Amino acid sequence: MDLHSNSWWTGKPPVRGECPGVGADGALRALPQVTTGATRAEVQAYFDNGWTLTETLFTALRVEEAFYQAPAHGLRHPLIFYYAHPAVLYVNKLRLAGLQPGPVDAAFEALFETGVDEMSWDDMSKNQMTWPELAAVRAYRAEVYRLVSRLIATHPDLGRGAPIGGEQPLWALFMGFEHERIHFETSAVLIRELPVALVRRPDAWPPDAPRPAGAPKSPGFLPLPAGEERIGKAPQAAASVTFGWDNEYGERVAARAAGAEVATSLVANGEFRRFVADGGYREERFWSAVGWRWRAGRNAAHPAFWVDSGPRGLHEYRLRAQFELIDMPLAWPALVNFHEAEAFTRWRTERDGGDGLRYRLPSEAEQHALRRLAGPETPNLALKYGSESPVDGAGGPGVQDAFGNAWQWCVDHFHPLPGFAVHKYYDDFSTPCFDGEHQMILGGSFLSAGDEASPAARFHFRPHFLQTAAIRLVRAPAGHDGGAVDLRRAAPAAAERNPYERDQLLRDYLVLHFGASEDQMPFAFGPVAATRFPQRCADLVTDAATARGVELRRVLDVGCAVGGATFALAAHAADEVLGVDLSAQFIRTAQELKATGAVRYRQAEEGAIAVERTAVVGDERARKVAQFRRADACSLPPELVGFDAVLMANLLCRVPSPASVLQRLAGPRGLVRPGGILALTTPFSWLPEYTPPQVWLGGHERGGAPAWSADELLRLLAPDFELLSRGHIPLVIREHRRKYQYIVADSFVFQRRS
Repeated sequence: MDLHSNSWWTGKPPVRGECPGVGADGALRALPQVTTGATRAEVQAYFDNGWTLTETLFTALRVEEAFYQAPAHGLRHPLIFYYAHPAVLYVNKLRLAGLQPGPVDAAFEALFETGVDEMSWDDMSKNQMTWPELAAVRAYRAEVYRLVSRLIATHPDLGRGAPIGGEQPLWALFMGFEHERIHFETSAVLIRELPVALVRRPDAWPPDAPRPAGAPKSPGFLPLPAGEERIGKAPQAAASVTFGWDNEYGERVAARAAGAEVATSLVANGEFRRFVADGGYREERFWSAVGWRWRAGRNAAHPAFWVDSGPRGLHEYRLRAQFELIDMPLAWPALVNFHEAEAFTRWRTERDGGDGLRYRLPSEAEQHALRRLAGPETPNLALKYGSESPVDGAGGPGVQDAFGNAWQWCVDHFHPLPGFAVHKYYDDFSTPCFDGEHQMILGGSFLSAGDEASPAARFHFRPHFLQTAAIRLVRAPAGHDGGAVDLRRAAPAAAERNPYERDQLLRDYLVLHFGASEDQMPFAFGPVAATRFPQRCADLVTDAATARGVELRRVLDVGCAVGGATFALAAHAADEVLGVDLSAQFIRTAQELKATGAVRYRQAEEGAIAVERTAVVGDERARKVAQFRRADACSLPPELVGFDAVLMANLLCRVPSPASVLQRLAGPRGLVRPGGILALTTPFSWLPEYTPPQVWLGGHERGGAPAWSADELLRLLAPDFELLSRGHIPLVIREHRRKYQYIVADSFVFQRRS
C-alpha cells in the first residue's frame, strides 16, 4: 500500500479547503476543543481534524513493515495497533451507548480494543502475535469514518445548541474524539522511538520551532505564595460545555504552605547535559531504588532521545527529533521519564541546594498555581510547532510553558478527586491507575490537543515510561511537599489496591498454595476441608474437561498468584498452562518455583516468631509445561486467545472493572475457545478500594430489592456459555497459628457454546 498517495486517506486529506485545520502554510494543526453544543458542521470539522491528524502522522512511516516493528523497549504494541485502536473505540463506545446497533468487524473490535499498561520496565512479554494486514485495517478505518460521519449528520440530539451531559448517549461520540487525540500523542512518541531510517516528515507536518545556537539563560525562581487550590470540575452527569474524562470531575481543596519557589522555565537540554557529564547516571545516590534498577537494567547513560555523536566521555550528542536526527538544541526542554527527573532534582539539591532548601518536582496544586504566574506567552500546544520549542522562547517576566511545549512530571501519584465516579462507557479508563504506581503529568505538550490541552486535564504514566515530558524545578524547604498526594503515605488503603506485593501476603499465599494441609489448618475441629484450595480449583477444570470430553492442550490461569493451581493444571495439560497475575512478586516467585522446584519462606507463628518452610513443586513435567507472565486481568494481551480451559479463582471482586474481564472470555478473540471450559470462583467480596461501587456486578439494592452479583454474572455469560455446575468452594488462609480467614466462594463451571 502506498502510504504517501491520495489512496491512503480514509477521511479528508490534509489539503487547505478540504480538511479543517490546514493553514495557509499547508501544515495541519489541531482545532480547539469543540463544545458539546456545537453545530453539526463544527462537530464534523472536529472529527475530521482529529481523524486526519492520525492519518497524517502515520504517513511518517516509510514502509509497511514499520507498522509491525515492535518498539525496542517492548512495552507497547506495534504501531498497527495504534492505527486501528481509535477507530475501534468509536465503534465499541457507540455500541455501549446504543448509538451503533452492532459490530463493524467483531474480530477487529476485540483484537484492537485494549492497549497495554506497560507494567514494569523489564516486562518484555508482548508482541507475540501476527497482526492483520495494513490494507484490511485501512478498509476498516474507512468504514468507521463513514459510520461516525453518518451519526453526526443524522442524530436528532446533535447540533441543537444545548450542552450534552455525561449520562447522554452522545457523550460517547465526544469521548471518541478526545480518545483519538490521546493516541495521536501516544503514536507520535512511538514513531519517535523507531529507527530514523524507517520514518520521514509528513508533508503536512508543521515546521519545527526555532533552534537557538546557544544554551538558554538560567531560569530564575518566583515565590509561590501560601494559599489553596481548588482542583476539579462539576459532576460529570451535568450538562457540560466540553467533554472531560472521569478523573477530572470532583473537587479537592489543596493547601499550599509558603516557602516554595518555582523555576521560571523548564530544564533545558543544556542544563541536563551538566547532570549527565557530572556522572548523574553513574551515581546511585541520586536515584530511587526502583529508579536505579531501571537505570541499571537498561544501562541508561543519557535521555532516550539523545544519540551519541562522539566518544562517550566527551558527552557530545545529537537529538532524535520527531522524524530526524538534528544537532542538539540546547534550549529545548530535556525529555525524560520520572526516574530521570527525580534523579536530576537530587543532583541539583546536592550541587547547590544549601540553607535547608532542596529541589523537587512540582505538586499538582503548585502546577495550578504557577499558571497564574505565567508570562504573556502563546503556548506551544496543538502543533503550533511540529516540535518542542526553546524553554525561554516566550519571553516576559513570569513562568514560561505553564502549558504546552512538554508535559511536566509532578510528585503526586495519580489519584481520584473527592466525588470521583467512573463513567459507564469507560469504567476502566482511570481506576486501574489509582495504585500509587503512576505519576501525574500536567500541562500538555506541543502534541497535545483538545481536552489534553485544557487546564482541567489530568494524565499519568508509570515512572519508567517515556513521554513528551520534562522537568520543572521547585525549590522549597525540606519537608515542604506543596500539598502533593502520595498514595503510599497519605492513603495506604488506596495505595494498596494491589496489596499482593507485601512480603507477609507472599508468605501467606505460599502456605495457601503449597503448604501441607496440617500447616494450613492444624486443628481437627477447624475447616480442614477448606485446605488445598488452588488444587481443588484445578480439579474443577479437569473434572469438567473429562466429563465433557474436552482435551486440555492449552490452559490459562488468570490471577494465578504464586502458581499452585497452574502447576496442578500443568500435570494434566498436554502443551501449555499459562499463569498470569498482576503482582510482580507473585510472578517472580512462581517463576523461581518453575526454574528450581523449591522456594524457602518463613511461615508466621506468633509476632516475630516464624518457622522455616519450603514450597516444593516436585513434578518436573508440570514445571516444564507451566509458564508465567505478569499481566493485568482487565487488559490481557491480545495474543491470549482460544484456550481449551480458563480458570479465574477469586479474581473478579479484586479488579477495577469486572465487566472488562468477563468481556474477554468469548467473542471472536475470546480467551475460551468454542467448546472450552471456564471455571470461575468468587466470594463476591466487593470493596471500594479494589472495585468502584458503580461497577460491582451486584451487592446493592435495586428498586428496593437485593441485586445479587451471581445473578448478574449468570446473565452476562448466558449468551455464550452453558452453566455445567454451580456450588460452594471453601478456602482457608492462614495468617499465623491462631488466626485464619475462612471464606466460602461461589463456584461456577461453564462450557462455551460452539
